[in-house]
Amino acid sequence: MIDLLAGFIQELRRAGLPVSLTEDLDAMEAIKHIPLEDREAFKYALAATLVKSAAHWKAFETVFEVYFSMRGREYTIGDSNADAELQQLMDELQSGEGEQDGTSGEGGGGMEALTPEELAEMLYKAMLNADEAMMRAVARQAVKRFAGMEPGRPVGGTYYLYRTLRNLDLDGVVERMMEAAREQAGGELTPLEERLERDEAEIRSTHIKQEVEAEIRRRLVADRGVDAMARTLRKPLPEDVDFMHASREEMTNLKKALQPLTRKLAVRLARKRRHGRKGSLDFRSTVRHSLSYGGVPAEPKFKYPRPAKPEIFVVADISGSVAAFARFTLQLVYAISGQFSKVRAFVFIDGLDEVTSFFEGEEDINQAVHRVNTEADVVWVDGHSDYGHALEVFHERYGHEVGPRTTVLLLGDARNNYHSSQSWVIKELRHKARHVYWLNPEPRSYWDTGDSIVGEYATHCDGVYECRNLRQLERFVEVLT
Repeated sequence: MIDLLAGFIQELRRAGLPVSLTEDLDAMEAIKHIPLEDREAFKYALAATLVKSAAHWKAFETVFEVYFSMRGREYTIGDSNADAELQQLMDELQSGEGEQDGTSGEGGGGMEALTPEELAEMLYKAMLNADEAMMRAVARQAVKRFAGMEPGRPVGGTYYLYRTLRNLDLDGVVERMMEAAREQAGGELTPLEERLERDEAEIRSTHIKQEVEAEIRRRLVADRGVDAMARTLRKPLPEDVDFMHASREEMTNLKKALQPLTRKLAVRLARKRRHGRKGSLDFRSTVRHSLSYGGVPAEPKFKYPRPAKPEIFVVADISGSVAAFARFTLQLVYAISGQFSKVRAFVFIDGLDEVTSFFEGEEDINQAVHRVNTEADVVWVDGHSDYGHALEVFHERYGHEVGPRTTVLLLGDARNNYHSSQSWVIKELRHKARHVYWLNPEPRSYWDTGDSIVGEYATHCDGVYECRNLRQLERFVEVLT
């Protein structure tokens, strides 16, 4: 068990979860106080000691299901086990029906003789009665029959899941359950009853899908091994997802992870500013306070610096290739805008427009960002990125407003479609501003390849940072103060 748990924790770290040695020891201690045969208690005891963020739960659950997929008698792989379990449940069900109609229940024979229609009927009764044991047994039998799994076959679990669910026809079973509910109610259901019944049926349908997925995963682990399956199913945490290549599901998880991140950053920046390092010795204050010690300067006093909040100008490329990166950066900056004296936003493609007003008085930053994408006047000629022209327009219209307290953030991949760079604008801004930073969502290895001219702009910036995900963006925000 110790070796298995050590491998499990190592895989959590490979998946990106921050598990320290102390938490490792806490997990070892926690499982001493729960019955190991109780799978759910074991799972949540580990989660309570190893998972720090709700955003990490899915990654933890995936690793847990891989490493402990076959732990427990009811989870062992073997066709005879699935057959015996389902046969026992069928016998019990038939016996119960026989008692109700006055006949005696007899065994249903071997599982191989069970027709697809009979298996479908078993599924319907299991879902109708919310019988978890029967649903698990039917799911195992369905995977055995319909998935077509073969040892050593290099096929992903999604294919097997699709084949199994297609044959189970869960949508049809849900409709049968709805018809049964209507008959039981005497004809029609009220809209509320209809919704409640359908929600309950969908929940049971989802439970069947999870059981099928779990059975497929168990069989794949038995065939390929724990480590191989862990590598196959490993997915990046929300804070490590690449902005430019995120799927729809990953984008949804990113949005969920952004809100707690902004709260954490705001608190951290406020604390950093409040507890700044001590300045130089304040001689007058030290002498004045020494009077209470008989003139002995026993308690030195220092001049505490009063750092001014920076003023932020965000200039973001919102062309298709980097739109997601610009959107998340704008959301993050405005969510922690209380840590800055002023925040102004400018967006461009080949033309440039100020969109600060879209964020003013707007409680829902997502709505403001939507307006940026739909209402901003950013197309000058053909709607292809032209950094040189956009920078010239910014310098002409707003360059005089950049001052010693201003930090300019330039967001984009610097892929200029071979137009003129006009890098002199960055040089002029650097002379006026407190800082000029460039955030690039592309991997560093891609910089200055093709039409990328980030190196030319970097010459005149205080720093150029790779910001491909929330974790890198979080680290950069701390640089601002």
